[in-house]
Amino acid sequence: MNSSETSVVVIGQGYVGLPLAMHAVRAGHTVTGIDLDRRRADALAVGRSHVEDVSSDQVRAALDSGRYQVLGGYDGVGAWDVAVITVPTPLHEGRPDLAFVEQAAASIASSLRAGAMVVLESTTYPGTTERVLVPILERGSGLVAGRDFSVGYSPERIDPGNGRWSFANTPKLVSGIDGTSLRRTQSFYDDLVQETIPVSGTREAELAKLLENTFRHVNIALVNELAAHADELGIDVWEAIDAAATKPFGFMKFTPGPGVGGHCLPIDPSYLSWEVKRASGRTFRFVELANDVNEHMPDHVVARATAMLNARSKSVRGSRIALIGLSYKKNSGDIREAPSARVIALLRALGADLVGVDPHVEAHRWPVGVERREPTSESLRDVDLAVLLTDHDDTDLEILDGVPTFDSRNVMERSADVVVL
Repeated sequence: MNSSETSVVVIGQGYVGLPLAMHAVRAGHTVTGIDLDRRRADALAVGRSHVEDVSSDQVRAALDSGRYQVLGGYDGVGAWDVAVITVPTPLHEGRPDLAFVEQAAASIASSLRAGAMVVLESTTYPGTTERVLVPILERGSGLVAGRDFSVGYSPERIDPGNGRWSFANTPKLVSGIDGTSLRRTQSFYDDLVQETIPVSGTREAELAKLLENTFRHVNIALVNELAAHADELGIDVWEAIDAAATKPFGFMKFTPGPGVGGHCLPIDPSYLSWEVKRASGRTFRFVELANDVNEHMPDHVVARATAMLNARSKSVRGSRIALIGLSYKKNSGDIREAPSARVIALLRALGADLVGVDPHVEAHRWPVGVERREPTSESLRDVDLAVLLTDHDDTDLEILDGVPTFDSRNVMERSADVVVL
């Protein structure tokens, strides 16, 4: 692809879209980032990044190059060669909600011109690209996909905070609705990443993404349920997992925790389950069971925390409980679907006074009903119990010295004051 003549529109400037936009600028493309969150768009426009994997310096350098601009809407979008859709695909009452994808497609269809290409990166059920995206683009443009313009699907594989696998060195699946679309999609991403892997069709690529996350979801559910039973049996599940991990074949290590969060694990497997039920009338039993186990891990955490207070002749009601780490994973400020939300709701219902420590979570995303505290030992002197939900590298856990702590991540040295999941 001739980058000197390529104008790229990236719809969504979050954890997926912003890294993509930065790498497209680095490859020589001219990029317009669109984000309907006005606060986010305004911050990016002055060089402030909200994504841990993209520094503010990188955003400012992209702006200074003259090849990156950010818009809070579609007004001002000129002619473009490639549009990449990286918007959320949440669940609504247990059903896939493609409203953001549909809105993005309808909004760019009017500026779609012959010879252009549209790529969907949002995770979704098999058939979305061909059955949902393409018809919207054709209706809005009056053009025919495959004949007048190309359409591809390339599922995002972003893992925020992962120091080893980044956007650039993670192999990128690419697919298209026809041979030309596949070739063009692969050529576009060849400019951005180290390795692209072509897939024969968009449905196969869509399923591959769901398989990746369903695999993790099911195996995390396995060790989460095992952790609960091991506690009842008086067995150290963490030692058992480490012992099993010494086997050099036939075993992959997963560890338990307070639940699953983010956009992927709590949602993506349900997209697959929904599509299986819609197409065949049968339930995807592994996914349904994994959902049940993982959704109830926060209940297990609260039960264990309650038991710790009871052992000290305290009730949850009236106790001040500190939640350490509110985001769904370490070194990230992303609280989407985080287990902390359920933990907060349960503890508040029991009458606890909640404080929280998480320097990564932005102020406007901070949960209601939780007092924000600094990550210092002085700020936690008045708490009765701490519950470690996420172990950020920049939070020194020595601030919990002397504080009874329930450690859901197995990162603290065990003592009379520390109980591990």
